[in-house]
Amino acid sequence: MGENGTFNRLALDLSLDERVNLLDKLKNQSGISRDPLYEETAIAPSVDTEQQYAGLPWYSRLWFFILSLFSGRTPLKLYEGRELQKLGRIIDDRAPGLYDVNRGLLLPEFYREITGLKEGARFFYTVLDSGINRDRGAFYGFLGSLEMGAIHARLSTETVPGHIAANRTEAPEAELRHRAFDIMEEILAEITEEERAAMYANVRSLYCLSQLASFLFDRIIMAFSPNPVVSGMTCSVSVIWELLSNLNNILFSLKEIPPMPLMESLFIFILQERIGEAGLDINAEIEKLLSRAEKSIVVIREFNRQVPLTLIARCGSRNLSLSPRAISGGEDWFAIYREYWRHHIETQFNEYMRERRSRELANALQDFFKDRELRFPENAASEFNPNGFPLKEAMSLSFLLTFYSVAFIPEINGFLRPILIDGEFYRRENRLEFTENYNELIKLEDVIRKFDAAISAVGDMGKRYFQAKGDMSSLPVKRRKIQLVTEEASEEAAEISERAKAAIGGIINILKGILKKDSGGKYESLSNLTQIAGKDSTFLVGLAGTVQTLEKAYQIMEQISIMEAGR
Repeated sequence: MGENGTFNRLALDLSLDERVNLLDKLKNQSGISRDPLYEETAIAPSVDTEQQYAGLPWYSRLWFFILSLFSGRTPLKLYEGRELQKLGRIIDDRAPGLYDVNRGLLLPEFYREITGLKEGARFFYTVLDSGINRDRGAFYGFLGSLEMGAIHARLSTETVPGHIAANRTEAPEAELRHRAFDIMEEILAEITEEERAAMYANVRSLYCLSQLASFLFDRIIMAFSPNPVVSGMTCSVSVIWELLSNLNNILFSLKEIPPMPLMESLFIFILQERIGEAGLDINAEIEKLLSRAEKSIVVIREFNRQVPLTLIARCGSRNLSLSPRAISGGEDWFAIYREYWRHHIETQFNEYMRERRSRELANALQDFFKDRELRFPENAASEFNPNGFPLKEAMSLSFLLTFYSVAFIPEINGFLRPILIDGEFYRRENRLEFTENYNELIKLEDVIRKFDAAISAVGDMGKRYFQAKGDMSSLPVKRRKIQLVTEEASEEAAEISERAKAAIGGIINILKGILKKDSGGKYESLSNLTQIAGKDSTFLVGLAGTVQTLEKAYQIMEQISIMEAGR
């Protein structure tokens, strides 16, 4: 589940008092009637025609039998036809101009009503489609903050990594994460039945509203065509009775006005992009939205009052027992809500661990370079060059540049060069590996400078990057061009870093073999180590110190790799 930044901030950062105040404003400003949208009493009881026919007096059944001899239809079908005629007259009495039972036609008045319902439901379509589909979890998180304030407050404070780590300063990351999820489950287990019912009512209302807002009204409307006989648009009910039945199920399920906390969440989502905008009158904006919502809700309620959709669907299907049924939806709210908080906690821990690793890395760099500043590639984007080439591996290259000038040339090279020039290796492959790794490190600065020139404004990759940034073509094409050149640069920078790290690792292994002074392993000592070291122990002590320095450098590069990979 991806988190929408602004809405997720609203779901988490708005205090409980601010939420309550906002909800009170909505209640005070709202003129929306709380009358039900759908009156169940308006539904005529379903009819079992077979059972009803069987209960007719014998002479009535005889009459239908005689009629069947002349019509070619069964007595039951004739009886059903009579009952449908009665139903058609009931429809015409209750709502004249909607339905012609004799011709099975939906009339211009029905066309007007269904078109009006489509327009009434359209207000909620944009809100629900962009809001719920963008991040359903964050939306439920916001609803939870209104309906389950105490639960929300505890989840927001007790699962914070810093709070959990306060008394576990030395605990490993996995243990801290595990404890955070345990706390989350303990808090969720304390949601009361009343809170669960309130959340379900919200989410179910939301689902039913979204089903109505996204209903395929156009399929019904497009089935109508001009009819000169009645001077308007008509449609055979048999063509669309299944659509009418589905619409009836949705309207039947959306019996009540959406709860105010749900309306608040929807309105805040609409306004989220404008929060903080200069001159924004939030009260006035909410009042406008409430007015539009009220008009839409009035249209829905009036459609249900004016249009006996169940009776029309029965006529269209020739099924007198047809009745609306509640659609399912909203039952998964808790799973989504729970997953939202799990994802949020995971995100918080990722950020917390990045910050912790960043602090640890900063301390390691400060200690390693003895407070000397890092050397950044001149053309890579950094705090010193914000308009430079964006390079994910900039820190790795900065470390290597600084390592080269601060540690390698003035200190480490003084112990490696005598081994390169005068060292007599017992094994030829050790000599070849040492030479290869040494050459990799000695030319490191030149390699990085060459790469840095390539990402400059006049370099190959830099020129392509800045040209792509100024490209006036479509945004997707522009993004793709930028992505291609930055990925190419990133791969090359990563290769430089990996080669340097591998060279450092190789040198460490060889030096350890030299200092070990015994045989049998992959790396052995030098046959002339005594002559190179001289009579005192200064060289050997320095060589051991070099190994420690290189090991620290290797560890720091590992830390940087983790940071740059976003792990």
